Amino acid sequence: MTKAQVLYKAGPPDSFKWEDREVGQPAAGQVRLKHTAIGLNFAETQVRKGLRPYPLPGVIGGEGAGVITAVGQGVSGFRVGDRVAYFGPQGSYAEERLIPADALYLLPKGVSDEVAATSMLKGATAHYLVHRTFPVKKGHVVLYHAAAGGVGLIACQWAKHYGATVIGTVSSEDKVAVAKSHGCDHVINYKDGKFADQVKALTGGRGANVVFDAVGVTTWDESIKSTAVFGMIVLFGNPSGDVTPEQYARIPLDRYFIHPTLPAYMAKREDRDKAIHDLLSAIDKGILKVEVRQRYPLKDAARAHTDLEARRTIGASVLVP
Repeated sequence: MTKAQVLYKAGPPDSFKWEDREVGQPAAGQVRLKHTAIGLNFAETQVRKGLRPYPLPGVIGGEGAGVITAVGQGVSGFRVGDRVAYFGPQGSYAEERLIPADALYLLPKGVSDEVAATSMLKGATAHYLVHRTFPVKKGHVVLYHAAAGGVGLIACQWAKHYGATVIGTVSSEDKVAVAKSHGCDHVINYKDGKFADQVKALTGGRGANVVFDAVGVTTWDESIKSTAVFGMIVLFGNPSGDVTPEQYARIPLDRYFIHPTLPAYMAKREDRDKAIHDLLSAIDKGILKVEVRQRYPLKDAARAHTDLEARRTIGASVLVP
């Protein structure tokens, strides 16, 4: 038997039930994985609240790292004792689980379990943003909202590595220094909801070549004002609420807009492999630094969700089995 956070119905953070579950032996193509670290992501709060479809009762969570304890028939490339990490297959809020072997990635010695568990999903998102949605190059001006969040800290470092000028926005003063130490040349506290004038002042009136907006409705109008002519607005998150049709209609005709999703960019195995290879290599080489700033026992997942929704977390958070 193993412990897991089971969700029987959508609701507030205390909807989780800390229960015993039988794991069983891996079927063909599967391995049994003992988690050493589990990633915490805002998307999981939306699943818990019923804002994203998920079959219940069940165990949520799509990011983790651990050690293989058993290997099913037909699995090649992995063996008992291997350190691995993954993102995608739901069910990570558990001490141990069964998982398809083809979802796993072997970890380099220089990447810890906690770093891997908290960066796979966020790193894959940051990868498609700066490499594929808007390939960032030297001379670009990048505006990134929620720069002190898990994805933001990775994306801003990558953009800076490629020679961009990076402007980050954060929601509180205690996040300013964190964003500056992770790739941001300039950091704006947008707690008053206004930042476009500061972006224009920093760019000689031109605005940013790309705006990565992971916030949604509350930053939208200022994001439009902050975008340079022929620049791109990338909306890939909505914790503050959905952008309305009326707000979409305010996009000038000489700006580009895209609403990308991780599943679309990771639909092909070769694209997913490329993203994770680049991510782990960049961490291993020190190009990207990923700092785990909050640790919660897995049994306290409700507290972790409460802190995440209240925006009390900075950067990466991990659930520890």
